[in-house]
Amino acid sequence: MQVKYVYTTSGTCSKQIEISVDKDSKTIEDVYFVGGCPGNTVGVATLVRGRQIDDVINLLEGIPCGTKRTSCPDQLAQALKEIKSNL
Repeated sequence: MQVKYVYTTSGTCSKQIEISVDKDSKTIEDVYFVGGCPGNTVGVATLVRGRQIDDVINLLEGIPCGTKRTSCPDQLAQALKEIKSNL
């Protein structure tokens, strides 16, 4: 069963992340960043599609952007942690 989530980001150029996950298999079906650097956000979204939530959290959590403590990939990991706790 596919479930859609909207996560409001903090500390990044992107403003929101729209995420669809398969609730049963805990895989990411689709990701769309609202705002941010198009090449990077489309690239990240493409690379995580079809992957397990835990795998993506482990890959992306803690990645900074320049001097910022967070990044679009890190914010995606934070969103997935929130989603995981609600599955």
